[in-house]
Amino acid sequence: MDLKDAIRGRHSVRSFSAKKPLAELIHDMIKYANLAPSAGNLQAREFIIVDDDDIKKRLSEAALDQEFIYEAPWNIVVCANLDRIASYGRRGTEFYCLQDVAAAVEHILLLAVDYGLSTCWVGAFDENMVSKILNLPSYVRPVAIIPIGYQKGVVTPTSRMDVKDITHYNKW
Repeated sequence: MDLKDAIRGRHSVRSFSAKKPLAELIHDMIKYANLAPSAGNLQAREFIIVDDDDIKKRLSEAALDQEFIYEAPWNIVVCANLDRIASYGRRGTEFYCLQDVAAAVEHILLLAVDYGLSTCWVGAFDENMVSKILNLPSYVRPVAIIPIGYQKGVVTPTSRMDVKDITHYNKW
């Protein structure tokens, strides 16, 4: 698939069919997500694949009861590894690691489109609850939950602002 088609075809899906994509696709997505740029090539990110129903249910509850997290056959929780980025000090642990994760998440979202799958980037969740559910070490911070599966129903794409209204040259 052409990259521009994948970008245009990407949209957030919050309703998934029970059909489960092959695990190989999920692993492939992570392989390519890890090729995303990262500060100092430290790759300060971790990926947790979740398909256990009990864990998905608990993640759904931690994410403000967003049921589609439970409904999706797969979830990838993308985390920042604060130890791996610590050499950059506070800026690394508070900023660069989030950029590293965001770049990897976008790779996953676009690959999903290429594979005929649907996703939603979920950032609304209780970090402490997610950390406990996934037994994360103290130096790992959950940043995004990505439910993945086959779309159920029809999704109406959302509108976008005109780029002329949000583009500035040289200064504001």
